[in-house]
Formats: sequence, structure tokens, C-alpha cells
Amino acid sequence: MSLLSEINTDNLPKHLAIIMDGNGRWAKQKGMLRAFGHENGTKSVKKTVEACAKLGIENLTLYAFSTENWNRPKLEVDTLMKLLINSLKKELETLIKNNIRLNSIGNFESLPKSVQKELLEVIEKTKNNSRMTLTLALSYGSREEIINAVKKITTKVKNNIISIDSIDESIINNHLYTHNLPDVDLVIRTSGEHRISNFLLWQIAYAEFYFIDVLWPDFSEENLYEAIISYQKRERRFGKTSEQIK
Repeated sequence: MSLLSEINTDNLPKHLAIIMDGNGRWAKQKGMLRAFGHENGTKSVKKTVEACAKLGIENLTLYAFSTENWNRPKLEVDTLMKLLINSLKKELETLIKNNIRLNSIGNFESLPKSVQKELLEVIEKTKNNSRMTLTLALSYGSREEIINAVKKITTKVKNNIISIDSIDESIINNHLYTHNLPDVDLVIRTSGEHRISNFLLWQIAYAEFYFIDVLWPDFSEENLYEAIISYQKRERRFGKTSEQIK
């Protein structure tokens, strides 16, 4: 019997973020090249996106490629970029069919022009979809994001657009890549690692975490349901006592 029946659809995370980890190790276990793991990882992406949309999760952010990933071997980076282009082309119909809007965060200019072109096309063609927002974190690093926000705010202070005294959380939020997204409620990381890896550091301030040993290409709908059920059993206090939130 599926765990789906145990999920309370009135208490879903409004924003789910996933660190998709373990493609390389999955391939290595099978005696294959890392590219084989990345290719199979795209199948888990498709299953997870469709499952989240069916559940009613409004925002899903996937850590697809970090700023640090540029340091990987050129062959692997090139393979990842080709996979990204192919996936965008292949899954456009799926996104439209499921009424999913595509969004992207990260250093857009550092991506190959071919990736930029495909990404912009899919974002444009899905911009009016309203069931769920799927955000791909590409060439993304949270520290870089925060540095960029500080620079933008500093420039506005310098030009008397905003005052120092007016700077608060909302001002900072408005200058982040994620300004159009709510804070993250639940972070899932696969492959047994227990790190954040420079992912949405500001946005996960009060997020719940779920770490699972399963490598990303093996991540299933049932694994997703387990994570959400775990989330729903937790008491989220946001700094308050249990008595205060009851």
C-alpha cells in the first residue's frame, strides 16, 4: 500500500527544496561513467516533479548545478549542460500538460549561450502556468547570491533610493534571486550526506531537513512521500514554545 494515503494535503510544505546528490556514486557502483548517473538522475527529476504537482506542492526548487560544480572535469560539465538542454526540450510538453511554470535562479550569464537560449524559451512558454513553480538552481551559490544582494542594496543606499534605516528582512528578500518565492519549508538531501552545500542559506533559516541514504537516481515517489510524512509529524515553532503555537 502506498504511503500517499498517509499524507495530509492540508499540511504540505509550500516550498520544497531538494539537493539531488549521488548521481556519480550511483554510476560508479554500476561500473559506469558519471555521465550515466546524471542521465538516470533526470528520470528521478521527472518522477519527482510530477509527484509534487499531483500532491499540490506549490513550489519545488531543485539544486541542479552549483557555482562550485564548474570546477568538475570539463567532460562532466559539458555532459551536464547537454543533458540540461535535452531535458528542457524533452520535458516542455510535460510542463505544459501539468500546468507547471519553470523558473531559474543563479548566475545566468555564466551558463553556455545554448543553455541560456533553451532555458529562456521554456520559461517564456510556461510563464502563465499556475499549478506549481519549478525552480532550477543553475550555476547557483547562496553566498554569491547574498553578495550580489548586498551590492544592489548598497548601490541604492548610495544613490538615496533607500535609507540604511529602512533595510530589513523584506528589503534583503526583494534583492535575492528568490524574491518571488516563499521561504523554504522542507529541504531533502539524498545520498546520505548531511551538508547544505551553499544552497539557499538565507531562505532555509526555519526549514525542516530530511536526509536520506538513497542515491538520487534511485529516489522514488515513495521516498518523497516518506519525507513529507516526516515533515508533517514535526512541530514547527519558529523560536516559540510549544504552548505558544497551540
